[in-house]
Amino acid sequence: MSSVPRARTNSVPGAKDTRARYRRILRFAAWHLTVAWWFELFLPRIGLGRIAGRTRTTRMRRFAQRFHVLAVGLGGLMIKVGQFMSSRLDVLPPEITAELEGLQDEVPPVSFPAIRALAEAELGAPLETMFASVDQLPIAAASLGQAHRARLLPSNAADTGLESVVLKVQRPGIETIVDVDLAALRKVGGWLSHVRLVSDRVDMPALVEEFAQTSLEEIDYLQEASNAERFAADFSDDDRVAVPRVVWERSTRRVLTLEDVTAIKITDYEALLAADIDPAQVAPVFASVMFDQFFMNGFFHADPHPGNIFVTPIPDSSAARPWKLTFIDFGMMGQIPSSTRKGLRKLLIAATSRDGKELVNAIRDIGVLVPSADTAELERAMTHLFARFGGMGFAELREVDPREFRDFAVEFGDVVRTLPFQLPENFLLIIRAMSLTSGVCSSLDTRFNLWDSVEPYAAQLLREERGNIAQDVAQQVLAAAGVALRLPKRLDGLVARLEDGTLAVANPRLERQMARLERTARGAASALAFGALLIAGSVVRMDDAALGNLLMGASVVPLLHGLWVGRRGL
Repeated sequence: MSSVPRARTNSVPGAKDTRARYRRILRFAAWHLTVAWWFELFLPRIGLGRIAGRTRTTRMRRFAQRFHVLAVGLGGLMIKVGQFMSSRLDVLPPEITAELEGLQDEVPPVSFPAIRALAEAELGAPLETMFASVDQLPIAAASLGQAHRARLLPSNAADTGLESVVLKVQRPGIETIVDVDLAALRKVGGWLSHVRLVSDRVDMPALVEEFAQTSLEEIDYLQEASNAERFAADFSDDDRVAVPRVVWERSTRRVLTLEDVTAIKITDYEALLAADIDPAQVAPVFASVMFDQFFMNGFFHADPHPGNIFVTPIPDSSAARPWKLTFIDFGMMGQIPSSTRKGLRKLLIAATSRDGKELVNAIRDIGVLVPSADTAELERAMTHLFARFGGMGFAELREVDPREFRDFAVEFGDVVRTLPFQLPENFLLIIRAMSLTSGVCSSLDTRFNLWDSVEPYAAQLLREERGNIAQDVAQQVLAAAGVALRLPKRLDGLVARLEDGTLAVANPRLERQMARLERTARGAASALAFGALLIAGSVVRMDDAALGNLLMGASVVPLLHGLWVGRRGL
């Protein structure tokens, strides 16, 4: 949840409001998709790619600013979409992510009378009969609900062992808003599924459905309460982690009452130092806790932004670490299937050992690469990347000459763009959580090196994996024996093909480059003919309107040919 701006009154949206909201989202998406198509697809096809390149930074920043205004104005899931984009530092340019970072803390709260009415309707009684007190000013406001401090009645406090609690209440009408937003997102996802550049890499309808499932679970507070108890059970024997207890008697699908565990915000540098807590010591502990969720438990907090994690000092403690990490807000949780978790563990071990080939194999196992992908060049790119930049922390990477990154992008960027990557359905939350984890750690310590936390963790995983080494060796021996048995027959076939002159040697990279060169040449010729006919027609038209119109009309033929050639290359 976020800090609290000035409150505003919210009422349940009517049919007219929902239709206007739906149309506004679609108009925004349609306009910016059209702009992207014009600059990123159409202009490069007719030889004007430089124009798109010169204006790209300005266009990205303008898009982010307009989406920021849209999200703050509409609220609902648009805030969640913006927050997700702000965490995608890996695929989105900084012009977009930097502009959308503020969405974490810019959600206006609902007025208390509206909150009171909803809470009393859900709990079935006036608040005064269920709580000793409820603060009217919220302590946090999020896109789907807001939280108020409260105190239980003495009898309830005696039963639960809790006195101070947090009362979390949904925004009035949020279920209707979520339904409208999801309908709009499904429509936009359908549009994108017809763009080959997008559909080759991600199943957009499936991705939207995953987002929809997560969003619907997030507005079910009974599900959030169950998530909190499951998370607490996963770390019940871990003294690094604390979780608020649930007051089930004061909780429903739209109202949730939890133990008040408010402490020091994890990124509050000054407050940590004032409590004699070194932020640089917090970062590796937080990273390790998140790694446990990803690679061991398979059940993880998918929204670990700074507002959802506290550092709680332990009073009168003689322990080496006199504080805990307290997690809150368990509405957005992710689960990793055992097969994916195994692939992630393999990826972590490969990355730590700087093994480019095994890293690519792990990426394939997880499902990010389609099985038919030719990965030889990607393996070479990863090996080169590890050799030059492997093991560097964020501070060290900032000191690297930018020309080195540019040279790497020039050499291997085409490899990454042409490979058939895809985004598995269950990766949306994993990527978000990992991105936020990295951001929190680097804000705690600018010199933080993620490898320092990864390497001992990967070594532990490697030791655990060795328990299956005998089985792996046996499988490899059987595979080698099978290859040896098939080898004579394959050699006979190879010799026969050499004698017949039917042996073919393929170089996919060279073939791609030749095809791209041929398409570029055809596109340039079409663009030249289009421009010549159009200009000639406009000049002749001043003296001979009929001939001028004919020439200008004829320019459509090379234009359509250029578009057709470019489309074949997508």
